[in-house]
Amino acid sequence: MNMRIYPFIVMIICLVACTNPSSEYWKPYDETAELQANQTHENQRMQFQLIQSKLLDKNDLWAIYEKALNRFGEDQYQALKPLIIEQDIPTLQSHINSGLLSYEKLTLFYLYRIRKLESDPNTTLHAILALNPKVIEQAKAKDRQKNTQQHLIFGMPILLKDNINTQDMPTTAGAAFLQSHVPDNDAYIVSQLQANGALILGKVNLSEWAYYFCDGCPLGYSAVGGQTLNPYGRKVFESGGSSSGSGVAVAANYAVAAIGSETSGSILSPSGHNAVVGCKPTIGLVSRTGIVPISSTLDTAGPMTKNVIDNAILLNAMQGKDASDPSTTKAPDQIGDYIVASQNRSISAYRLGAIKSLVKTDSLYRKAISTLRSNGATVVEFDPPNIEFEGFLSLLNKEMKNYLPNYFSTQSNQNFADDNVQSVVAFNQQDSLLRMPYGQGRLMGVIEEDITDEELKTVIDKLHKSGISFFREPMMTYNSDAVLTINNYHAAHAAVAFYPCLTVPMGYTDQGEPKNLTFVAESFTEPKLYALGAAYENLTLHRQLPKGYE
Repeated sequence: MNMRIYPFIVMIICLVACTNPSSEYWKPYDETAELQANQTHENQRMQFQLIQSKLLDKNDLWAIYEKALNRFGEDQYQALKPLIIEQDIPTLQSHINSGLLSYEKLTLFYLYRIRKLESDPNTTLHAILALNPKVIEQAKAKDRQKNTQQHLIFGMPILLKDNINTQDMPTTAGAAFLQSHVPDNDAYIVSQLQANGALILGKVNLSEWAYYFCDGCPLGYSAVGGQTLNPYGRKVFESGGSSSGSGVAVAANYAVAAIGSETSGSILSPSGHNAVVGCKPTIGLVSRTGIVPISSTLDTAGPMTKNVIDNAILLNAMQGKDASDPSTTKAPDQIGDYIVASQNRSISAYRLGAIKSLVKTDSLYRKAISTLRSNGATVVEFDPPNIEFEGFLSLLNKEMKNYLPNYFSTQSNQNFADDNVQSVVAFNQQDSLLRMPYGQGRLMGVIEEDITDEELKTVIDKLHKSGISFFREPMMTYNSDAVLTINNYHAAHAAVAFYPCLTVPMGYTDQGEPKNLTFVAESFTEPKLYALGAAYENLTLHRQLPKGYE
């Protein structure tokens, strides 16, 4: 080589390097000290064995957007913050209609925020498992298509729990077994959201297999995503589960809203732990087709949002009768307008039941009841009966044993068509340290379950009657519109009764941990729940941004 031109080559290389910066925004770090510090945590589930994923390279999540995000830049991100952070959907749509914002800018804002916060070891929540590679182009298309007749969800970026099928992103349920699993079709609720104009931003972390994987393991852990962390207290407070990523992502304003799923408490728990609004709908209101199952009796998807009106908008956009899910065809054709109900501001016409033991032991619950009473609501305190949940685990075990193979054969792609729970267990045993550091006790319970189909029917009927009996006194004797509880404290009771729940922020403990007030009502009375939740939210406005995520 001519040595005289060598300096010029070096200079050109340097210029190229400067104009094409490294895309390594996330760098794995030594987490030994963090893990050791948590070994003395009073909550055994918080004594983590790992935090960072050993399977996911976060840089792969946003690599495709690098040029677009670099053009978007920090200045524009900061300028748009007041227009987007903590704003409800009607406000965002107003900003877009006035020209202050666009669907493209809204989408870029969230992508930029995710990269910024999730690539920093001090702020990462390990919430994101995949991002939609087409979402920027889809957002641009929404800008060209917008009109005054569109659904309020139109153009709004939504995150999905990663047990919900998407044909352009993996659906993993957080499991190493499904890391390469890209279904052939979207879940029915995804199709409904897209038909109404929603943008699917990406997929979020969860408790692996919707927390039906390991016994006593941390909430929010999955082999694919690592350990989901709570933005109100990273490594201090639990994230809730199993819709952990949905809860923390909404709390941290990573998207307009998220979809979670619940069998017993999996929407209510992370909503309460992260100061977001969560709805566990009545079974049959929302299709389960294309969602990795546990129980055909109790499973449902539901919306998780920063406020009540967004929750109502999202539920309206995702519901629908699905011929592949018979429960939806049995639902009433009309049960009321959630969006109108969510604009209610008066609590005075309502009668509510409060659980005496919670009144005695929880100061935030007492304060919530006092607020409701002082604004005209009638609140009757009662002692619910002690009910037995005999057979509850057998119900979950048996139905997962039956329905996971059905999911693989009908809703998965052909590479997984012949698989079942035994396939998953055997795969994990090949590398237990990587794939099941906390064991797989619950999956083993599924394999070992020997209850018959007839016995299962008896269990379901008995549990349903027990659930109804728990709520009978306030709802029937005192003619209450709903029962008040905390977070997911009585999620199992509501689940087996087939009752919907709406949970709304009710404040923070002295340590700064969020708690929610949960409204439970009779089947297909979601409009009433939204009216109650909206009135309480309007009176209290408890939700606050977590520090460091402003």
